[in-house]
Amino acid sequence: MAVVEKVAREFHMRPEELMKESLKVYLNRKINTIDSELFILAKRYGVQNVFELDEVIKEGRFHEEDSFEDYFKFDNLEAERDRIKEYLEQI
Repeated sequence: MAVVEKVAREFHMRPEELMKESLKVYLNRKINTIDSELFILAKRYGVQNVFELDEVIKEGRFHEEDSFEDYFKFDNLEAERDRIKEYLEQI
């Protein structure tokens, strides 16, 4: 018997239900980690999203060379968070 089946039986759940709940927990933890990273970036630049970061860079408050990596990291994290939220809605 697989571990998932054993645990499901222990908690009086169907294996599919256990997997579904486990996936929700995993995705929510992932969002929390992403939100923490986004918070650090946002605080560093005094912005709330990647569009605001783009604006402050265009305004010259930060040098493009210095913020280049953070800009793409910010953008990728926001996109990943959006994908995860879509997955959560589908569960």
